[in-house]
Amino acid sequence: MTSQCRRLIAVTGADRKGFLQGLVTNDVSGLDKGGLVYAALLTPQGKYLADFLMLERDGAILLDVKAALAEDLIRRLSIYRLRADVAIAPVASRVRRGTGAPPAGAIHDPRHPALGWRLYSGDGDDGDTETDWDAIRVAHCIPETGIELTPDTFILEAGFERLNGVDFRKGCYVGQEVTARMKHKTELRKGLVTVSVGGTAPPMGCEITSGGRVAGRLFTCSGDRAIAYLRFDRARGATLRAGDATVIWPG
Repeated sequence: MTSQCRRLIAVTGADRKGFLQGLVTNDVSGLDKGGLVYAALLTPQGKYLADFLMLERDGAILLDVKAALAEDLIRRLSIYRLRADVAIAPVASRVRRGTGAPPAGAIHDPRHPALGWRLYSGDGDDGDTETDWDAIRVAHCIPETGIELTPDTFILEAGFERLNGVDFRKGCYVGQEVTARMKHKTELRKGLVTVSVGGTAPPMGCEITSGGRVAGRLFTCSGDRAIAYLRFDRARGATLRAGDATVIWPG
């Protein structure tokens, strides 16, 4: 399946690795292995700005990002550039993905094996046009940019540790202090989970309630399952509703 809603941003220059290492949530040195590295850019308060897959190729680090975020990501990275030997610019290239047999040059998605492969090249048929990406995301609780991942998101609540999107040994980056504190000093009280939905699922973003109190929100649905953001103390062991539907969380 061709991913037309993605864009590539090239970060070039002698300082490109050190520049990104001080900004993003994952260890840029992981690119030395030749694969993809999943990471995010956060606010100083630890909240989500953008998530992307990184690839090193031909003297550049390519950022594979949702098209709707590309322009703002370039702007934000440019603010941090200062005197670093770095250039940041969009790249006119195709991003393709699939779950079938990978074509030559394809790279496995590091977030989860079920997400298959990605290919950064020119034209051609992927040979994979039937994949139900929402079903995969819901089954494995994989958040999507602009749906489950919003400016209010803390990445640990969104499962970034499980999705190989954060490194706690790499040192400082923007938002690192808050992220590390959530990891080491607190127990997560909210987060994304996969739930079962009985009845007709309401519109995306509908409130989930427990005894008349808001316990979270329902997001991507696939069949009788969905990704939900829950407040665990109100959702655990409770009867949950979203509109006319019943929501079941076994946690």
